[in-house]
Amino acid sequence: MTAIYEQGLAPNAANHVALTPLGFLDRAAATWPDKVAVIHGPGRITYGELGRRCRRLASALAARGIGPGDTVSILAPNVPALLEAHYGVPMTGAVLNAINARLDAATVAFILRHSGARAFLVDRDCAAVARTALAEFGSKLLVVDLADPLGPATGGVGDLTYEALLGSGDPDFAWHWPDDEWSAIALNYTSGTTGNPKGVVCHHRGAFLNAIGNAITFGLGPETVYLWTLPMFHCNGWCYTWAVTAVGGTHVCLRRVDPLLIFPAIGEHRVTHLCAAPVVLNLLVHAPDTVKRRFDHVVEVATGGAAPPSAVIAAMSTMGFHVTHLYGLTEVYGPSTLCAWQDAWDGLDADAQATRMARQGVNLLTMAGQDVIDPATSAAVPADGATIGELVLRGNTVMKGYFKNRAASDEAFRDGWFHTGDLAVKHPDGYVEIKDRAKDIIISGGENISSLEVEEVLYRHPRVMEAAVVTRPDAKWGESPCAFVTLKPGAAPTTEAEILAFCRERMARFKLPRTVVFGPLPKTSTGKIQKFQLREQARALGERQDA
Repeated sequence: MTAIYEQGLAPNAANHVALTPLGFLDRAAATWPDKVAVIHGPGRITYGELGRRCRRLASALAARGIGPGDTVSILAPNVPALLEAHYGVPMTGAVLNAINARLDAATVAFILRHSGARAFLVDRDCAAVARTALAEFGSKLLVVDLADPLGPATGGVGDLTYEALLGSGDPDFAWHWPDDEWSAIALNYTSGTTGNPKGVVCHHRGAFLNAIGNAITFGLGPETVYLWTLPMFHCNGWCYTWAVTAVGGTHVCLRRVDPLLIFPAIGEHRVTHLCAAPVVLNLLVHAPDTVKRRFDHVVEVATGGAAPPSAVIAAMSTMGFHVTHLYGLTEVYGPSTLCAWQDAWDGLDADAQATRMARQGVNLLTMAGQDVIDPATSAAVPADGATIGELVLRGNTVMKGYFKNRAASDEAFRDGWFHTGDLAVKHPDGYVEIKDRAKDIIISGGENISSLEVEEVLYRHPRVMEAAVVTRPDAKWGESPCAFVTLKPGAAPTTEAEILAFCRERMARFKLPRTVVFGPLPKTSTGKIQKFQLREQARALGERQDA
């Protein structure tokens, strides 16, 4: 019967337009031309100006032969030029490659080479790494010195400055609306902790949908003032580079994540929203009292990247921040799952609320589906909150695949799902809860131990600021948990025995860490604890103690 509705009806220019987040800027510039779109220190850029600057960037790049199928790389902190690149680069039909600003030169050179970059925009804070990477890269490409006014005054690398590049462009440039919404808009590289990073190819359709999903989920609107504590190079800022513009909100740029900068920025600009990894929330919670500030408005915070300990969520709430827990990966444009609040939780005490909020929850409205499956059979696990399986996702906000890596793409897309590699349980209410990465699960004497579960207990210790648990070799049990702990600033000295006694009262004996190591934890530029480094330390500890 459905064929009746197809007779003589076909997509045409009036009823079918490719989805792209680039159109958000045109609408914002037309609707709010005089509204402040970007705040950067004392600088202000209106939406009208932002639209013209992005068109100038597109025009200047196009005049230098850059267009569909080309890659433009950028290495920078959260500055206006990086935001503008999210529009100006794909306006030419080219693909934006925002590179992690804290990578080493060898990895940057690999990314330039693997992506086939035609142009490279570089902030002066990253110039030393860029010079070394370019020397290793060896090929000629257009190099642009961003020369950000809040950055170093000298030391740039490039053939011309960013403002000179924009000055050569046309503010009325007729930009390239994609013919196919599945065309690539961005190329984002994963962290690559055990080898070369993989290039995740994102398309216009997915970027549009995830931006809209974020705007709805996070309650963005024209009154939104969004503080850029999350790196724009990380999953394109979880697509908030486009989402904030979609609603006509204001972007507040931040070159460096520091409580000394964050608290004043929130107060001065009346910031309404920000995103950050749990480690950044921990920085805010444990900032000195002389730095912390109370606000007369609620600040909405979205966090993800790792399960935030319930103690951190509770502490943020007492400071006036309302935390929304998200989950996602580079391969799904950032957020794909959120812990949607239930009215029934209103009557729970703060600890019980925080425990529920620490779950990853349900799929974003723009993600078609999620499930937890048995890796061996691909069957859904029971919703009992106990049976561990792999979290899988499907929908239009899943990547096209890995760039130049068909084998890895095929492995990720099996049985009609994207396989995340994260181990989870499904609760009776349908909410999922991540228990561990598959590589981080600890199998001790045949029992599965979730490192996140042990970390959750450690975070409840009154003197612990950060904790990470990894596996270490154990002569008797095969593996056992090894805890790495950072104490709060000014905390009284704490011994391994005291930490273990605290844990013993709160968990099964077989889950107890055998070793506790005190000191700072290694982290990535996005705030994730680098467990692969800790696993190497734990392996060495285990081998010495069991010798």
